[in-house]
Amino acid sequence: MNPYLVAVINAVQARLLTLDATDVPEHEAGPTLIEQTKLENATQDRQGQNLWSSVKAGRNRGSGGQAHSYDDHRQNHMHEFERRFAQEIAAQIASLIQTQSPQQLLLIAEPQILGLMRDALASLIPKTIKVSELGKDLCQLKPSELHTYLADKKLLPAYKRAFRSI
Repeated sequence: MNPYLVAVINAVQARLLTLDATDVPEHEAGPTLIEQTKLENATQDRQGQNLWSSVKAGRNRGSGGQAHSYDDHRQNHMHEFERRFAQEIAAQIASLIQTQSPQQLLLIAEPQILGLMRDALASLIPKTIKVSELGKDLCQLKPSELHTYLADKKLLPAYKRAFRSI
């Protein structure tokens, strides 16, 4: 059982980590954040012609050379892609909750993604799990840097060095 499950999410990727405690805190260093799963949002990697038939949105030429614009609803499609990615992440979080039995879930995501994650997780997270949120993109941090940052914010227990006797 890991007491903490940490989800670090942005529009391109999601990293799910657990905080592994030491068996004997007096003699071992720890706790340590360990990455369990990494998910990639395939639609964010594709750009321009690979995702849309026309790179430029909302332009067309009429028969008399007059240009007119239209709305091709790309924003609606992008929002749907993000919503589907949030549901995929939520399913992975629910799976880790079943296997790891954490007491607390820490969601760290860009504000827009955080809102989507709230909706996606609403029915999947047991009421016994405490959920904390941080509206920030920290996906670029290594697990040790992330642990230090979150410990400074008092969201995770600090890493402690092992005591060595001579």
